[in-house]
Amino acid sequence: MNLQEVSNWYDFRGKSAVITGGTGVLGGEIACALVGCGANVTVVDRNLEIPERYRTPLEAGPGRYMVVHADVLDPALLSAAAEQVIEAYGRIDILINAAGGNHPQATTNVDQSFFDLPQDALQFVFDLNLLGTILPSQIFGKQMAQQNEGVILNFSSMAAFTPLTRVVGYAAAKAGINNFTRWLAVHMAQEFSPHIRVNALAPGFFVGRQNRALLYNESGELTPRGQTIIDHTPMGRFGEPADLLGTVLWLLSPASAFVTGIVVAVDGGFSAFSGV
Repeated sequence: MNLQEVSNWYDFRGKSAVITGGTGVLGGEIACALVGCGANVTVVDRNLEIPERYRTPLEAGPGRYMVVHADVLDPALLSAAAEQVIEAYGRIDILINAAGGNHPQATTNVDQSFFDLPQDALQFVFDLNLLGTILPSQIFGKQMAQQNEGVILNFSSMAAFTPLTRVVGYAAAKAGINNFTRWLAVHMAQEFSPHIRVNALAPGFFVGRQNRALLYNESGELTPRGQTIIDHTPMGRFGEPADLLGTVLWLLSPASAFVTGIVVAVDGGFSAFSGV
């Protein structure tokens, strides 16, 4: 391998990438990075409105982007979205399963014990995170199987390794994503092509719309839970969305051509800290 090949590893020109949940904080940042590296990005989301902070970098290129309405739990809509991607860009090289989240009623607190968590809230969290990763992998991954190449990147969580207090449904669903990632990596490589890779990203604690109230109070100070997280993060801060990009681009690029079936933590050292 020569230096010219190495310098082209992060050139995604001509690559077609699909991002579920791409209007969210982390998915949006990744979409901007891929368009900036030349990829043609399709944001698949129930929400068709791209946040203003992402619109300018997405429109600056050099890659292109489009937004397609779909629900990660609706196979018919996902199939229609896949057809739109193929019509626009001819292929699907990358799938990033960034859609996910929690539900307040699936979280224990002083007013709601584990024994009172409603089944429908737990089902919502399981479906959104786990089934919402499996179904897009089936539909967009089928195109990769036909091409004999492609990369799937799932979103796990720190809660998948050490179940965090309160978020019982979310932790269990993300643990399932770790298992599914490893299973699908083996399945794709053995049954279809060793050039189809499947990995997962496990972000540490990033402040987003869903968890801000758990981490900060109305005055902008850390909540007790937020302070505990910082105390157990050796780097002493929450992650910024841009902190994910180096790992994401590595896992999507030829630089990781011999890497499949792994879950990479981007957590400021949280998973390495023993507390003593």
